[in-house]
Order: sequence, then C-alpha cells, then structure tokens
Amino acid sequence: MPGLEITLVRRLAEIPAAEWDALVGPEGSPFLEWDWLASLEESGCATPETGWAPHHLMARENGRLAGAVPLYLKSHSQGEFVFDHSWADAAHRLGLRYYPKLLAAVPFTPAGGRRLLTHPDHPRAPLLDVLARALRDLCTGNELSSLHVNFCADDEIGPLERAGFLHREGIQFHWTNRNYAEFDDYLRDLKHKRRNQIRRERRDLAAQGIDVAVHEGEAIDDSLFEPMFRIYLSTIEKMYWGRQYLNLRFFELLRQRFRRHLCFVTAHRRGELIAAAIDVQKAGVFYGRYWGAFEEVRNLHFEVCYYAGIEHCIARGWQRFEPGAGGEFKFLRGFLPALTHSLHFVADPRLAGAIDHFLQRERAQVEATVETHSR
Repeated sequence: MPGLEITLVRRLAEIPAAEWDALVGPEGSPFLEWDWLASLEESGCATPETGWAPHHLMARENGRLAGAVPLYLKSHSQGEFVFDHSWADAAHRLGLRYYPKLLAAVPFTPAGGRRLLTHPDHPRAPLLDVLARALRDLCTGNELSSLHVNFCADDEIGPLERAGFLHREGIQFHWTNRNYAEFDDYLRDLKHKRRNQIRRERRDLAAQGIDVAVHEGEAIDDSLFEPMFRIYLSTIEKMYWGRQYLNLRFFELLRQRFRRHLCFVTAHRRGELIAAAIDVQKAGVFYGRYWGAFEEVRNLHFEVCYYAGIEHCIARGWQRFEPGAGGEFKFLRGFLPALTHSLHFVADPRLAGAIDHFLQRERAQVEATVETHSR
C-alpha cells in the first residue's frame, strides 16, 4: 500500500496503549490488549532473557498506526502450544540453524484471535496481504529459518498462504452456550450417565464442606492476587514437565491494569483456600487459563475448572468457553472439537517440503478426530 511504513519496536511500552488497543478493538482477544502484553514484558516474563525478545511489527500510514503484529524473536520453542520441536530436529539433520526464529503470537497463551491487527478505519483485506508479505520479507531479509503465526484468525489464513506460509490445523475443545437458562439445561444435553455423574460429583464436594465462588472484574479483592500466584505455582511444582513462565510481578500488574477482564473461581473449606482457577473474559468469551490446588480433593478440578465456569457463562450469557489446550476428556463434559490454525513460513525449501508433507498427514489425523467427536 502506498505510503505504508513498516518498522519494528523492541518494547510495547514505546507504543501508546490507546493507539495499540484501537487495533485490537472491543471485540478482540483480551490477550492482545496492551495491558496484557506490556505487563508480560514489564514483569520480565517475555523478554530476551527468557527467550522472548519483542520485535513488534508496526505499519504506519502518514504517521498513524494502521496495522501491527505482536512479534517475538525466539531462541527456543517453549510456551507456544504449537509444537515444532521435531521441525527443529529435522533442520539440524539438514545442517540448518533453526533458532532464532520469529513468532507472531501471545506468549504462553493457546487462545485464538487476530495476530495481524488492523485499524478499523482501514480496509482489512488489502492490509492483511501487506502484513503477510512484510512478515515473510522480515524472515528472509534477516536470514532466519522461519516465522510462525500461532492461533490466528480465519481471515488471516488466505493472505498468509498467498505469502508462502504453510497451514497447520490443531484441535481444542470449546463449550458453546445454546441459550441455556440454567445449569440443568446444559446437563440435559449430556448423556444420562454423564449427567448423573456430574450431579453426584457436585453433591460430594458440597458434602465435604467445600464452597466454590466466582470473583470477577473490579469486584475482585486485592488480597486474592498473591494467593492466585501461589495457585499458579502449585501446579507447576507438581508436574515434572511444568515450567514457570509467569512471576508475582505479572500478577501485581494484572491487579493494577487488567482486573476488568479477570475472573477467579475459588474453592474454600472451613474458610481456607484450597484450590482456584484463573480465568479471563471479554466480549462473550470465557477463557480458562490456570488452575491449582493446595489440597488434593477428588473431582475438585472438574468443578473449579469446568462446571463453575459453565455455570458462570450461563448466568452472564457468555457464548463460548475456551478452556485451553489439550484434554479430550473435555468432550465428555459437553466441550466439542474446534479447529485451531497456525501458519508457518519456512525459508529453506528442503525443510519446507518436509514440513509440508508432515502437515498433510497431520491434517488427515486432525480431521478424523473432529469427525469422531462430532458424531
């Protein structure tokens, strides 16, 4: 587009929050908002030292921000949730250097949304083509192995493919509100055995004196943020593959900046916090992010992470619940398969050909899984 200037910035703090958020918009992903992304950088979670060096792409027309892409130079593949470790191994066998690579994504967050942001005053379609080509040229011009656009929006697939990106599909399990008036309406859509099991699980927790509560938005008490950080750590410390991506400073910045989009589901027994889920909500979508427990209680995970969230969505009229990556067990609780999309530009034609072949086989498996769970 004539007059469009492409630049990179190394810190989101260099861009005024209002200017960036005008691209995200009121319906855009909360994880793309300035407050979330800038807090990851300012807290030290997404920095060059952690392998997430910000190189955000800016597209300006006559000095005004027309488009942008949250972009990071990565020295590893951790915290992405679109796994390419085998691609790095293949590159090594070909004698290629895979890292550093470029990644357009929200750090540590497997939630879909626009990655090629555009201002509402600009026609989006032609600007998407410009941004897609700019990303490709940034990769080749700096002699990097690849550039990856993870969990992108549907309308970004075509422009990226035209720019030479390979399309990868994945699966998550999402819950959709079918205009339910109450929790029992949701249960009636499940099989009889599953419906009774869920009711029994909830009764058993209540019989143990466990109280589950929802705290959202500006009503969240300041005193909950430090325990939520410890809740986050509790799961990481229990799993040998667990990695700590977030720190207490990030939670403090969320308290200051991002409370409006937060929702904490807590479980107490005799007044003591024993478990919780950290969720985010915006524009009718509920996102499950982190869960943890100080005390192991049978079925408490399902209540705090799923049933309480579904009940909250019904009460608020939220249309979709995205609980995150993995877990086909969610299907048994009314979560149905939803395709996710990522696009990958691979500079070396040998590696690109091998990855393309892999993606064709993987896509057949993904489609078979969707068909199996859609019957």
